[in-house]
Parts: sequence; C-alpha cells; structure tokens
Amino acid sequence: MLGLRKKVRLETQRMTLRPPVHGDFRAWAALRSDSEEFLNPWEPKWAGDHLSRKAFTNRVYWAQRSITNGNAVPLFLIRRSDDALLGAITLDNIRRGPAQAGTTGYWIGQPFARNGYMKEAIEAVVHYAFRTLDLSRVEAGCLPENAPSRRLLEQCGYKYEGVAQSYLQINGRWRNHVLYANLRSDRRGKTDVG
Repeated sequence: MLGLRKKVRLETQRMTLRPPVHGDFRAWAALRSDSEEFLNPWEPKWAGDHLSRKAFTNRVYWAQRSITNGNAVPLFLIRRSDDALLGAITLDNIRRGPAQAGTTGYWIGQPFARNGYMKEAIEAVVHYAFRTLDLSRVEAGCLPENAPSRRLLEQCGYKYEGVAQSYLQINGRWRNHVLYANLRSDRRGKTDVG
C-alpha cells in the first residue's frame, strides 16, 4: 500500500519526529508563546485562541485525521536527550495520482533555531516521502527575505523554481513566496542531448 502508515514515527540523529498528542499542550503553548516575536514575521496571523487548549486539541485531532486520510503528516520534533519539544514539520497537501507530491511547512522555537535540528527533520521527512510514501516531488515555499529558510531548503536538496505572487497571508498581509522543490530523481540541469 502506498498510503500513509497509521502510526508515523521517524528517528533522526538527535530527535524523534512524531504526531502531536494531547500531553504536548503545555510544552507547545510555552514554546509558541516564548517564540512569538521570532515566529510572527514568517507565519499566518495567529487566531485569538491560538494558544488555547481547545485550539491545540483541534490540532491533535486534525493531525490524527490527516494521517489516517493520507493527506498530511504533521510531526513534532522531540529531542531525545531531554524530551524537549523543539518545533514542528508537516508534509501537507499530499496529492496522489499523476502528481505524487506534497508540501513541507515547518517552524522551530527560537531557543533551538540555527542548531541543525530542522535540517535533520526536513531530511527525514523527505526521505520518508520518497521511500515510504512513494512521492516524486516535495515542495516548499518561504518569504523571499527569509534567507535562513532559503539556505536550509537548498542545503536539503530543494531547488529554486520561481516566485508565487500573493501566495499566502503572512502576519496579516498577502505575501509573495519563493518556491522550491525536491525531486526524487532530480534531473534538472541534465540532458541526454549530446
């Protein structure tokens, strides 16, 4: 079967990537709250109840449904050395049929940024997408001025593909995004023409 496995758990050198569970609420709310200024420039505007237990419970149920239905794989980054929640990554908008593609989105708490954790997470998710889910293409987008995210995507094998105008509402405004893709068999730049 090419669909998602009901129980997803990925291991990297330093982390376990697993779906959120109800017991993660306090750690998640604290990390998001403490990192709010760091995250706000890059994310959609937070709803008034963003950090509430009810909103988090809805996230957990959405994650469970998404994995069961095969349309997304939402994962928390848990550092094995101390079980700290570091951030999250989602392989979302999984499309089957001729596309065989999905889109990665991610965030990391400010205290853990620039330590290589998200690189480990992206590489694990891309490997899972290609090997386990049999996807052919994994996409990502970020704001043009988000140099750290662009560098990260390029380090993980994503290639720049262009700009999408007014792609997402970020921090309350429609913003252009630069688009990247990681292909299972990347032949871009190669040709059989001699």
